[in-house]
Amino acid sequence: MDRLAKLLATFFYIGECPIAPGTAGSLAGLLLYVGVSASLGLTLVVFSALLVIGFFSAGRAERIFGKKDPQNIVIDEVCGIFLAFFNVPLTWTYLAAGFLLFRVLDIAKPFPVRRLEKLPGSFGVMADDLMCGLCTNLILRILFIFHLLKV
Repeated sequence: MDRLAKLLATFFYIGECPIAPGTAGSLAGLLLYVGVSASLGLTLVVFSALLVIGFFSAGRAERIFGKKDPQNIVIDEVCGIFLAFFNVPLTWTYLAAGFLLFRVLDIAKPFPVRRLEKLPGSFGVMADDLMCGLCTNLILRILFIFHLLKV
């Protein structure tokens, strides 16, 4: 069970990338999102499955790695990026802006994101990235409504 938790929490070992594993996980999540986004039903099924996988594996992986929210757990970034782009125009401009915004929020962890990170186990690992994804989504929607990014 530990090997399965590690496989899933690192999103098939993408989190083992020696340089910027969170960015690598976010990119993998973005590519998966783009791949399924043509179908709302499929997007919701994949996102739901990723959430279940994340909440199942993240806390276990913390125990395996012996530290709180280690960098190589990236299933949280994969879930967060799905939320960031949900029902947002998928143009190159929005993809680039959303990806960069999500990464900045995930790294900077502004209030209240940092507080969510302190939750125990899988909730702490997942909640901060889900909040970053939600904030990114809301900002992208505002940019869209006010035509501040080219579609």
